[in-house]
Amino acid sequence: MITPPPPTAAASSPATLAAPDPAVERPARPLPRQGLERLDLLLLCVEALDLNGGETLLWMGQHLGLAPLFPNRVALWTLRSHNPLRRACRRGTPEAAETDALIRLLCAMADRVYPVVRGLLSSREPAEVNQAHWALFQQRLTELLRERMNVRRSSVQALMDPERGADDRRALIQTLALAAGTGGVDRLRASLLDAAP
Repeated sequence: MITPPPPTAAASSPATLAAPDPAVERPARPLPRQGLERLDLLLLCVEALDLNGGETLLWMGQHLGLAPLFPNRVALWTLRSHNPLRRACRRGTPEAAETDALIRLLCAMADRVYPVVRGLLSSREPAEVNQAHWALFQQRLTELLRERMNVRRSSVQALMDPERGADDRRALIQTLALAAGTGGVDRLRASLLDAAP
């Protein structure tokens, strides 16, 4: 998978990235367990699409003004560890402000990787090229799942399976497309709040 280029000077401006959004400032309901799972899996997909995803997540969080919530990689990992599918899962439920920050972070990253997402979902690419891109994404995602998730969980096993997990992987990529652009925060939040058990 082609890693998206570094942000341009305009895109990297803190004022641009942290532009106030009235919808973002409203307190949100805590996410259900399935929403937490999906949010963390979507962040994992971003890391699979962008080989510098781990560092870029921290960079983007700083420019969005989210550093007080996760100032470093450990703090971000700790917050994401509320996902029950994690190899090392934290008990309890994160506060709505914390999950809202992750949603904002994911939407900003969805904007960054959108050219790659669009390519995966495009029907204009030659079939063999599109299949090669999907295979590379599936390989990278599987590596991350093996590294961080409890591979004994049936849902994790299904997601890693080249055939059984194809529809689920496509659904995750489609959700990233939904999260990109104006209104992405509200769309993603609504999707996660309604996550099916």
